Amino acid sequence: MRRLFIPGQLADNMTITGPDAHHLMHVLRAKAGQQLVVADAAGAAARTEITAFTAESVELRLIELLPERAESPVELVLAQCLPKGDKMDFIVQKAVELGAAMVVPLKSANCVVKYDAKKCAARQEKWQRIADEALKQCGRSRHLVVTPVMELADWLTQQDAAGAVFMCYEGEAQRPLRAYLQTAECQRYTALIGPEGGFSPAEAAQAIAAGVQTVSLGPRILRAETAALAALSVLQYEKGDLGN
Repeated sequence: MRRLFIPGQLADNMTITGPDAHHLMHVLRAKAGQQLVVADAAGAAARTEITAFTAESVELRLIELLPERAESPVELVLAQCLPKGDKMDFIVQKAVELGAAMVVPLKSANCVVKYDAKKCAARQEKWQRIADEALKQCGRSRHLVVTPVMELADWLTQQDAAGAVFMCYEGEAQRPLRAYLQTAECQRYTALIGPEGGFSPAEAAQAIAAGVQTVSLGPRILRAETAALAALSVLQYEKGDLGN
């Protein structure tokens, strides 16, 4: 069943406008009586029925509230240093499928891509669109937020004691991610993943000084996009609902 997201709260009667209304009317050729799943900004979802159309909107009637089944019991944040090419598109899409709540794109010393402010804003908009489409496809009811691109050094200064923050670091050989997670008990977990060239020694030192824990993903060298998905998968398996 088609899934839509609305910015406000569910109501007995709702109006869909903008790109979603256009897609329903002119691409999907939706008809009155067709049913849709609608999720609101708070993550509540409902089965609805199309009751009418205007030139620019679609009117819906709430039929029943639906139980939330596709959201992780823990909050997962992926802080991803920018990889080469369009790999971030793939990472964002799969982060949605793996239940992440937020993706934070970061600039770091070894990032190959160099975006100016205009390009950063355009990329953020693109990644948010990718996230929104992936949410509809995988049946989630809560938005994944893609934040504006930040400098890694600035992001590190904003980390506090709320939740567990760890970095997958090639210089860490003693503490596997799984072992670290078995000792960490909290509601929010943040995974910091480096670019293709990894973290510089200065960045690693700054992260450790900020309280970020270093962990290993194993003996093999992983691509940036593989490391991100591996970290999220281990997180969901150990602390969330992957495999349940």
